[in-house]
Amino acid sequence: MFSKQAKSASKAAGRVEAPASLPSSNSADATRRATPKVASLLSADLTIEGAIEGEGELQLDGILRGDIRVARLSVGETGHVEGAVQAELVEVRGRIVGSITAKQVRLYGTAYVDGDITHEQLSMETGAYFQGRSLKFQRPPAPIQPTPEPEVLAIAAASVEA
Repeated sequence: MFSKQAKSASKAAGRVEAPASLPSSNSADATRRATPKVASLLSADLTIEGAIEGEGELQLDGILRGDIRVARLSVGETGHVEGAVQAELVEVRGRIVGSITAKQVRLYGTAYVDGDITHEQLSMETGAYFQGRSLKFQRPPAPIQPTPEPEVLAIAAASVEA
């Protein structure tokens, strides 16, 4: 129980080895980019006229008369957008009057959307209002493989028969 072998084994087990590669000063930029960004918030008492563009997330509870281009958009129950929306993900609990282009669109029960939605994935809860067209993103067709020349087929057929 108290032999020297046990002590040396416990010391080896308690050792922590240094990582193979330590983070460099350049990795601070990578870490900053990897951390999730905090959503920008436009509160219910704001009315904005003009376009909004960004790479992060936007929570809109006020009124916007203009276009929006962000990574993620969440329109709250008091939120109102009059303009085109482009994002990766759009969640609507309020009103959007204008087109929506996004990979993923979620319309909650309190949503009101008057405009076309171009999407890869669309989900709607009971009670959501949607007036417009639902257009699925068109994926590019798979490349067509060239067909072998007839002469090659004849040679291949001859070698199979032999």
